Amino acid sequence: MDPNTFPTKGNLILAKNSLALARQGFDLMDKKRNILIRELMALISEAKGIQAEIDATFTAAYSSLQKANMELGISYVEEISSTVPIEDSIRIKTRSIMGTEIPLVEFIPGSDMPTYAYYSTRESLDRAYAAFRKVKELTIKLSMVENSAYRLAANIKKTQKRANALKNITIPAYEALSKSIQEALEEKEREDFTRLKIIKRHKEQTSGR
Repeated sequence: MDPNTFPTKGNLILAKNSLALARQGFDLMDKKRNILIRELMALISEAKGIQAEIDATFTAAYSSLQKANMELGISYVEEISSTVPIEDSIRIKTRSIMGTEIPLVEFIPGSDMPTYAYYSTRESLDRAYAAFRKVKELTIKLSMVENSAYRLAANIKKTQKRANALKNITIPAYEALSKSIQEALEEKEREDFTRLKIIKRHKEQTSGR
């Protein structure tokens, strides 16, 4: 038997302190969960906006690319595409939201100037180049937002489990323990009081003889 469950005043104090800590922990978990949910909803809304912008930009980009292929020829457009440098300016850091490490992508765009000569191409290729460049930037941003949302959702699930454990297991257990110890101590006090009354009455009867 756990000695901390014995009906003593010390154990009653311990049980009540543990109950108070458990309730405080639940309140903190509940507040953390609500904050994370608000952050997640904001990220989901932001992701939807970015995705819509990507879809529209992709449509414009492919339309311009198709026109450039017809005006300049697919082979020439493909040759020009090979001059576009590989993206290597992306840096990933992290920041914390209520203990959740989420990615912070730093993207430093290079020059907006195309890698081909204007005199040998058409405006349709310029439009395609600009649109696909924008798609790249939006995709980088979307990846950061979606990854952050995924991590927040995982932490919300973990926080909810902890809050449920405190609410449904830990807090009721300490409430029951505090109540049982309190009732045992009150019963003991009544027994002691009754015993003292009997002893006092017995002494009075003895001294009166």
